[in-house]
Amino acid sequence: MALSLSYGVLNTSLHHLSKPFFLKPRYLRTLITCSSSSSSNKFNISFAPPKPKPNNPTQHSDSPEDFAQQLYIPWIVRDENGNLTLQSTPPARLLHAISDAKTGSPVSNTKTKKKKHEGLSTPEPKHSKAARRFYNENFRDPPQRLSKVLAAAGVASRRTSEQLVFQGKVTVNGSVCNAPQTKVDPARDIIYVNGNRLPKKLPPKVYLALNKPKGYICSSGENETKSVISLFDDYLKSWDKRNAGQPKPRLFTVGRLDVATSGLIIVTNDGEFAQQISHPSSSLSKEYIATIDGAVNKRHLVAISEGTVVDGVHCTPDAVELLPQQPDISRTRIRIVVHEGRNHEVRELVKNAGLGIYALKRVRIGAFRLPPDLILGKHMELKQTHLKALGWKS
Repeated sequence: MALSLSYGVLNTSLHHLSKPFFLKPRYLRTLITCSSSSSSNKFNISFAPPKPKPNNPTQHSDSPEDFAQQLYIPWIVRDENGNLTLQSTPPARLLHAISDAKTGSPVSNTKTKKKKHEGLSTPEPKHSKAARRFYNENFRDPPQRLSKVLAAAGVASRRTSEQLVFQGKVTVNGSVCNAPQTKVDPARDIIYVNGNRLPKKLPPKVYLALNKPKGYICSSGENETKSVISLFDDYLKSWDKRNAGQPKPRLFTVGRLDVATSGLIIVTNDGEFAQQISHPSSSLSKEYIATIDGAVNKRHLVAISEGTVVDGVHCTPDAVELLPQQPDISRTRIRIVVHEGRNHEVRELVKNAGLGIYALKRVRIGAFRLPPDLILGKHMELKQTHLKALGWKS
């Protein structure tokens, strides 16, 4: 039986044959010839007679003799001109792709994970002496005083750390050290305090602003039940979750507010920062709102602005202002700005004018003002812009 098909019919049904198409030889029993003319291409397809079935079902039907009597042309591809052609060998591009393909069994997941794990444990490359010297001179922190290192590590305050050194409870590289001014490097030197080794890595610098409530004193003593530092217990308990692998900081207040005064106070573990902010030479202005018992006259404001003597020094405020009356506050309020920051300075100014203070609150230090949404007893972390507003020059 012979069948003649035009090229136009085959073009619609065999358009996918532009890619190499493989026909399995064992199922192909056709003889395909192609005759081309200038007008059209035709494929003359002659089907081979059906193969007789063997009498014995167990006999294999595909013997080598049977394959030799059949004609197999498995590749129908397009040539460079876009015409369909028949060929008995695969296209050259397929042979090149097979030759360039990667061979070998894929690596199992366990081997891949093992290689990745081994890659993580590879030792760091060794640097030359010149590179290490350059790093130590330009990037490594210089040695610091022993008492300062102990205070920064959270052992105790600097004064208490000096006492520990004098008592012989601190060893440096196996020897007892009795000089607090000894220069040490915690990353290199082995320091023990009361038998406990000091961590090589010092805690990071922490800067916090607290809205202090009444009844809390600005002391970091462990025996103080109502210390300002006790308001940070939850913050320190969750320190390991937020800062994994870093030692806890030892917090203390910058300056002081008496037990009856509320408002803004800075808490940190940076002694240099605290020294610069609290020192009188910084001349940072501090703004207070004093709620007065009784009426306030002009002579009272004049008396406050003239100043008074505090600790043997005549202190004069920068500004004194009577605030307008508010409907929800029955008592009179006075805004007082000072820069000396001496102990009980604002209270002494008001007392010298013949007035009594009902409540006193600090609302500003330098250019940083207490946020109105920061409720009593809560704190916030200070950003770099806040530190600059406080006059910090790192």
